[in-house]
Amino acid sequence: MRQETAVDGFRLVYDRSGNGGQPAVVLLHGWPGDRTDYRAVVPLVAPVAEVIVPDLRGFGDSDKFDADPARQYNAAAQARSLAALVEELAAGPVVVAGYDIGSRIAQAVARQRPDLVRALVLAPPLPGIGDRILTPEAQREFWYQPFHNLELSAHLLDGQPEAVRAYLRHFWTHWSGPDFELDADHLDHLVSVYGPPGAFAASVAWYRAGAGAIAASATEKAPAPEDRIAVPTTVLWPEHDPLFPRAWSDRIDEFFAAARLMWLDGVGHFSPLEAPEAFAEAVVAAVRTGPRSQK
Repeated sequence: MRQETAVDGFRLVYDRSGNGGQPAVVLLHGWPGDRTDYRAVVPLVAPVAEVIVPDLRGFGDSDKFDADPARQYNAAAQARSLAALVEELAAGPVVVAGYDIGSRIAQAVARQRPDLVRALVLAPPLPGIGDRILTPEAQREFWYQPFHNLELSAHLLDGQPEAVRAYLRHFWTHWSGPDFELDADHLDHLVSVYGPPGAFAASVAWYRAGAGAIAASATEKAPAPEDRIAVPTTVLWPEHDPLFPRAWSDRIDEFFAAARLMWLDGVGHFSPLEAPEAFAEAVVAAVRTGPRSQK
């Protein structure tokens, strides 16, 4: 069921479904996507949990403000919105799952408000990448992040649906695994939410806030053991993600106190759409197991 509420100064639109008498799950989408990224996951999780799937601030049907991206759209700001939503719905503590920017935001929620987080289920990006992201090989993949920081990106794409269609099709084709093809209806939907004036510019405010993988990874430092994210965490790492090779999973334990790494074979970057059964299985396991490793 589509609902909306104003939290932390932003109107968030979200879908809410499933069993309200069970622990809640919050599913966080990526770029370039929206809450429909989880359309195949929700039916698999709903029998055992209440499922909340928001459009993040600046995306989909949620508010898009054209001001102060560094303050309004960074990971901390996105996390504030989600924490306020969980509190308003009296849903916590929740399992938070995310991929792409949704993964970064889920981690920010767990750091800022661990009292609201029961467990995490994450696909890349994860901390531990470090300056490996600055190698020439990696930068051939991450060219879009500095491009999004240029006003030129909005000038060329914002409010121009056919240009947006070509741009989004590139990422959904190049980042996905060998056996995945985005269906035409879903591409049409993405163009409908990224194509209107102001929508593309709002979606890249995340990068203009300095929250992209390049900025986050190049400056990261491993925390002291007592400052690692403490909630139980399941990491789902795809085989064919050109942005985040599996070799970059080697430092997860430096940032998480209780993390379990699982491979997603045959899968590219868009794990909730390419492997919905495996993604849902990890979420359901987190719901049923709960805070098994917290001490």
